[in-house]
Amino acid sequence: MNSKIRTAAVDYLFDAIMELKNKEECYIFFEDICTINELLSLSQRFEVASMLREKKTYLEIAEHTGASTATISRVNRSLNYGNDGYDMVLNRMESRKKKKK
Repeated sequence: MNSKIRTAAVDYLFDAIMELKNKEECYIFFEDICTINELLSLSQRFEVASMLREKKTYLEIAEHTGASTATISRVNRSLNYGNDGYDMVLNRMESRKKKKK
């Protein structure tokens, strides 16, 4: 894990995020803390990660999400060589989805 991001300020931000109780609160908070483009970029990367895990091609992902091949490549690198953050969250989401069925 990158020690450069482990700061008191980032801890404080994460503590704030963990206080959010539902999706509506997330919209309210993230609309205030991020620009629209920042939020859309984050959501795009997350969607790209999900599609890469589904073994979609770069072309399919680019057409569906509008992401550049550079963005897709960066997300793919994170999936393959990162800290497994995408996998951790996506696995939990899949598990929760299966439990609901």
